[in-house]
Amino acid sequence: MPKKRNAERADGRIAVQVYLGRVDGKRRYKTVYGQTQKEANKKAEQIKLAIGKGLDVTAERDTFRQWADRFLQTKAGVSYGQYTNYKGAVDWWKGELGSAQIGKLRAQDFQDSLDRYAGANPTTGRPTAKRTLNFRRSVARQIMQLAVNNRVIEYNPADAVEISSSAPQEHRRALTDEEQQWIVNTPHRARRAAMIMMYSGVRRGEMLALTWLDADLKNKTIRVDKSVARKNGHLVIKHMTKTEAGMRVIDIPQKLVDYLADERKKDFASGAAINKLIVANVHGGLMSDNGWRALWKSYMSTLNIRYGKRTLNDKKKMKKPGRQKFDMTIPPITAHWLRHTFATLLYLAGVDVLTAKDQLGHADIKTTLAIYTHLDKIYKRKSMAKLDDYLNPKKSGCKSNASQE
Repeated sequence: MPKKRNAERADGRIAVQVYLGRVDGKRRYKTVYGQTQKEANKKAEQIKLAIGKGLDVTAERDTFRQWADRFLQTKAGVSYGQYTNYKGAVDWWKGELGSAQIGKLRAQDFQDSLDRYAGANPTTGRPTAKRTLNFRRSVARQIMQLAVNNRVIEYNPADAVEISSSAPQEHRRALTDEEQQWIVNTPHRARRAAMIMMYSGVRRGEMLALTWLDADLKNKTIRVDKSVARKNGHLVIKHMTKTEAGMRVIDIPQKLVDYLADERKKDFASGAAINKLIVANVHGGLMSDNGWRALWKSYMSTLNIRYGKRTLNDKKKMKKPGRQKFDMTIPPITAHWLRHTFATLLYLAGVDVLTAKDQLGHADIKTTLAIYTHLDKIYKRKSMAKLDDYLNPKKSGCKSNASQE
């Protein structure tokens, strides 16, 4: 049984040292403090109990931030997109609980943070989707479980966190015809990325690895054989193997061919090489996570200024001098939305599901079938609504030709 030694400090507090055993031949102690002997003894007993349970009492002052960073290191081998998602969640949790001692965190700490995030996503200003909340909760649980597995804490408080059943489902959808024209008609440094994702369906990590060598505009194709990945904490371009489903040649529409032809002329006129990245940072290199977020945020702001509706709050701001930040009223367009737009365009064009699977780089045809099945339901409902309008001309204001036949 670990022994304890008492001592009174100059500030009047009682210090109790609990013997932890020998490490590298040296005696190790853990010191606890109390205003009274009783309080100090109680803390010492708690240390002894923790030792008895096999917990590492020397790590009790580790912060949540330290364990969050250790958790992120375990994800170094995942894809670029997955790592970006994990890092975003970890950074958010560190902003919420980073300085807290890992051993003092309780379920309510996690619950309060997630509830605030659920009420209003700081990026969109809207309630956060259930899928995003589930992922944030999962990351918190994994961070704390890492501490449990290393015997720093006894149990995982994040396991008790609940997500409200009223949280909205994620609304990942295709862009409307009007929204597609926003992308086509609005000059911005991010437009090149948006056009490629919307009209080729490539993933963001695949798009950021494309060079002009990959764009065969004569044959109207884009070759996807590499993606952005993370190695030893740095972004690198990882080449795919021939057996990977993501490796493919995508047929692209004439609209994208014409756009890329103009963009390539601009790049070559400025002295760019054919192996230059099509979408790069300002120095021509791989775009960082922070660089992408800043670029996309700027792009959404530009689209919002041009196409968003001005709120009452905006109108008040417009009366003030200087550049004002308007309330975000356009939909929160993401890379996922643009990829889903391409899948929808394939469906509407009558492209068969096997070809769509190859175009989108799905490993399993079930993924493509799920998208097509979902689109079937949507467009069948729209078709029936048109039939209702046709059969009820008075209600819809349309004239039926059936009675004239």
